[in-house]
Amino acid sequence: MTAEVIVIPRAALHEQVAQRLRQMLVEGEIAPGAKLNERELAEQLAVSRTPLREAIKMLAAEGLVELLPNRGAIAVSLRESDVLHTFELMAGLEAMSGELAAQRVTVTELAEIQAMHYEMMAAYTRRDLSAYYSINARIHAAISAAAKNPVLAGVYGQVNARLQALRFRSNQDGEKWKRAVQEHEMMIEALVARDAAAMRDVLLAHLRNKRDTVLEQLRAAQEQQQPRAREVS
Repeated sequence: MTAEVIVIPRAALHEQVAQRLRQMLVEGEIAPGAKLNERELAEQLAVSRTPLREAIKMLAAEGLVELLPNRGAIAVSLRESDVLHTFELMAGLEAMSGELAAQRVTVTELAEIQAMHYEMMAAYTRRDLSAYYSINARIHAAISAAAKNPVLAGVYGQVNARLQALRFRSNQDGEKWKRAVQEHEMMIEALVARDAAAMRDVLLAHLRNKRDTVLEQLRAAQEQQQPRAREVS
């Protein structure tokens, strides 16, 4: 007997490549501001340049990479003002999604979100940041979907894409990661109680705390770079 050959549709292939690149960008394998080297990435991901380029275009549409004329693509690097403005908008979107979700979530959706929360807690116990963050993102997306407002969900997804790498790195501080987990516990409690006001409040606090952590990290990185710049000059 011969093994069945499964042909992966071209669309599915570039979507798979986009998902892997998205993970590399979020987890810092591709640093902010770095150029995406097509030859190296094609070899690393074992794909041709055609699906790779299609994937990069997808990520550019999401705001994760920037396409530059005659220079290819670079990973987006947000300035402090960009971070402030984007988190300000994201906090409002998350709060609105949470408030509506508390009012509209179905029993099935709530059970799925609770199951993901338990899975996320297991990853936190293992200190598996990659798995934790992947599940965490799915929980936030599920809350957005439970709000049942497709316009809100579309804007949420577009804005949130710009912050994924920063949100991932914000959990690399142990105490701040612990606080984020506690806030997620409060989200689940508010959803179960269908307490829209409490859900709105905890998500606003959650995003503001993320913003403050990200700004601390950006400023610390800038301070480290300044002495090096003086040494070079």
